[in-house]
Amino acid sequence: MLPALSLDRFDLKILVHLEREGRCSNVDLADAVGLSQSPCLVRTKRLQEIGVIRGYGADIALEKLGNHVLVFSEVTIGSHRPVDFRKFEEAADRYPEIVQWYNVSGGYDYLLKIVAPSVAHFQALMERMLEDKVGIERFASRIVLRQAAGKRALPLELIAATKSGPDLPWT
Repeated sequence: MLPALSLDRFDLKILVHLEREGRCSNVDLADAVGLSQSPCLVRTKRLQEIGVIRGYGADIALEKLGNHVLVFSEVTIGSHRPVDFRKFEEAADRYPEIVQWYNVSGGYDYLLKIVAPSVAHFQALMERMLEDKVGIERFASRIVLRQAAGKRALPLELIAATKSGPDLPWT
């Protein structure tokens, strides 16, 4: 695990605000975090350059675009050599339906988050992955019936290392 970056309270305020309001202007961001515009822009660019801010994106309402299914699949691979993990991960990256994957501990090796237009499409995807021999020994899937909670912000204030200590005012 990499050592945590040490950020100050303004860096964290910038991150918290950008997570909620990614499209805000630098003027609005500076006002929200209590900095003047120039230092705020410098800090934001620095956070981008060091990779803390990976990008900006829209939160898309898939239900408004058409039918889809959200599936979480637990995948166990047959062999646990590093080359086998890489083979599976490279294959998972080739399928656009797999929107996130996690190598996990426990009773299986990977948790996949899959978005497909239908259950039949999801089933065909899993059959293709089995036919492509990407190392899957077995899988179990859970189709999401409804999302019980909306998107929540990351608990940045609980995770980030700070120069001033953990008990900072965040808003």
